[in-house]
Amino acid sequence: MKECVILAGGFGTRLQTVVKDVPKCMAEVAGRPFLSYLFDYAVEQEFDHIILSLGYKSDVVIQWLDNQNAPFKISYVVEEYPLGTGGAIKLAFEEVTGKDAFVINGDTFFDIDSNSLMEFHKSKNADISLALKPMADFDRYGSVDLDKCGRIMHFNEKQYQKEGLINGGVYIISKDIFSKLNLPEKFSFEKDVMESHIEDINIYGCIQDNYFIDIGIPSDFEKANKDFAQK
Repeated sequence: MKECVILAGGFGTRLQTVVKDVPKCMAEVAGRPFLSYLFDYAVEQEFDHIILSLGYKSDVVIQWLDNQNAPFKISYVVEEYPLGTGGAIKLAFEEVTGKDAFVINGDTFFDIDSNSLMEFHKSKNADISLALKPMADFDRYGSVDLDKCGRIMHFNEKQYQKEGLINGGVYIISKDIFSKLNLPEKFSFEKDVMESHIEDINIYGCIQDNYFIDIGIPSDFEKANKDFAQK
């Protein structure tokens, strides 16, 4: 079964000037909730099971889900209080039936080829595989350094870079890492898993230079409205 977790519990603090009172994933983009575009992508990529990790105003998302007729199974979990990115993923993985699953952000669209990422993940015997987006003239995102085999050697802090590879927010995660690592209920996936365990678990990066948008700030939210209006 091809499974994907969507992290859809974000507050959307930086979008409050343009989007109010809904989770970021439900922000209206070109007349539709942003989550609907992620569902379209899930159909296109032939996912069998979508698991939503909900938090802030989860009822808004659940009400929307009740009116969907998707060709895949839909499950969801709800954080009773914020668990951090890691805690949210770990909670959602309780619904994962296979040995690994994709994870994507509910406020980011990265048009990757999921099958090629899975082939990469398996070929590297990876614990975690990241889809990496080549970017130029950026300071909003941290970047990563790869070795010649594609293993991630270092995560760089956010700072201006002329060019680099950013974490596109799309992962494949092997479910057994949550039993391998001694993790608290609340933690950061980026800091407490990937950065802290970079030397003792297999973390690989696969470059995919496809369309990428993060609606987390008003300027990119406006760009998304223009881009998705053309779809």
